Amino acid sequence: MIHVIAFITAKPGQREALLRDFSEVIPAVHAEQGCIEYGPVVDTEGVGEIQTRLGEDTFMVVEKWESIAHLQAHAGAPHMAAYAAKAREMIANRVIHVLSPVV
Repeated sequence: MIHVIAFITAKPGQREALLRDFSEVIPAVHAEQGCIEYGPVVDTEGVGEIQTRLGEDTFMVVEKWESIAHLQAHAGAPHMAAYAAKAREMIANRVIHVLSPVV
């Protein structure tokens, strides 16, 4: 299994619009072969000092894929290219971590 954690920082004031566009691609991603989990998350309110906040312009995408081949197919999917073209102007920064379980 492959885990992906992607930190997406929108340009100031663009996070909600970016998340709306992102939500449109989720059903197509869930239908992809090898997709185990795929969805955006934002800061939980009221947690207190134990939390390191992402901030108001950032969200994180939590993904799980059966294999690297499935992840690579996802990255090349037409619906992801369409989303990327639509979202490009709203994104300030993107950091993607591709991880393997230790145990």
